[in-house]
Amino acid sequence: MNGQTAVVLGATGLIGSEVVKQLLNDDGFTKVRVLVRRPPDIQHPKLETIITNFSNYEEYKSNLGTGDCIFSCIGTTNAKVKGDKLLYRTIDFDIPVNAARFGKEAGFQQFLLVSAAGVDPSSRIFYSRLKAEVEEVITTFNYNSFHIFRPSLLLGDRKEKRFGESISKFFMTIFSFMIPAKYKSIHASVVAAAMIRAAKKGIKGLSVYYYKEMINTAS
Repeated sequence: MNGQTAVVLGATGLIGSEVVKQLLNDDGFTKVRVLVRRPPDIQHPKLETIITNFSNYEEYKSNLGTGDCIFSCIGTTNAKVKGDKLLYRTIDFDIPVNAARFGKEAGFQQFLLVSAAGVDPSSRIFYSRLKAEVEEVITTFNYNSFHIFRPSLLLGDRKEKRFGESISKFFMTIFSFMIPAKYKSIHASVVAAAMIRAAKKGIKGLSVYYYKEMINTAS
């Protein structure tokens, strides 16, 4: 598939920024539209940056526009929302689910979602249940291609430092041989590359990617 128009949500995040950077350098994409609360520190002839109020559904739908594929890399942390589960849900559920709904109505053919390795609808962990719900709802929109990426601990240069994450990376590096493949840490650039290659292949139906699948698809 050539000459695609891609929309990216979460373009200023760890994975989203990598997706944008790689899309801009990929001749298979002629336009990259990013919907953001604040503009990314990047300029490019193919890049269209639209400041968006995601709570204003009419504005959100209009800004999403038309195109071929939507890359949903949006996400927050418990620390950022200060334990506010309603706000957490507004970001991690409402934004991607509404994008999927609006995108389907606008004729987008592919939806690519960053989820989590520990997704579990029956988990006691709020984050795991929420991610499962997002996946379940978006599946009902019946996209021509729905790709779900479930990374575990992400590697890469974050703008903000997370002490707990740094400790986890340290131990996961040392004991990587003991960790099940699906929970191995993976670099954000690899996840981004896997997402873009998946979009270019345009495999129909539902596809789920854990560590091994992302590594294989990205290479």
